[in-house]
Amino acid sequence: MDWSSFIQGAFGGLLIGLSAVMLMVTLGRIAGISGMVSGLIFDRFTAESAWRLAFVLGLISGPLLLVVLNGSLGNVAGNPEAVVGAPIGGVPLMVVAGLLVGLGSGIGNGCTSGHGVCGIARLSPRSMLATLVFLLTGVVTVYVVRLMTGHSL
Repeated sequence: MDWSSFIQGAFGGLLIGLSAVMLMVTLGRIAGISGMVSGLIFDRFTAESAWRLAFVLGLISGPLLLVVLNGSLGNVAGNPEAVVGAPIGGVPLMVVAGLLVGLGSGIGNGCTSGHGVCGIARLSPRSMLATLVFLLTGVVTVYVVRLMTGHSL
């Protein structure tokens, strides 16, 4: 076991949980990223937009800060095979996948951050079911794509 990766992952998870709790305690809001981005894009600019923008900019600034301090995005960008494997498709496939994820989060009234992190922590049955559907859909999608592309399982 690589303890360095374990500690980094645990620390990252702790920061995600802490940010979700802080948002709930201070503003009474759920840290659902799809809802935040949707609100920024489709709603007129209000006081709500300020905290949404701050949260999203915080998400973006983390990797940028890592690049500035470390010169890379960590071992995933430096060696894709090390953690997640090389991407199967190019940019067009990733754009389609991103649009499908956005569509799914709209249909599911939330994403893995809202349902999976915040909803499960609140013991919401709806969020537990939504997260289970997200995970099962991901597993089935990987299986089907690997069968279609001939990659080994």
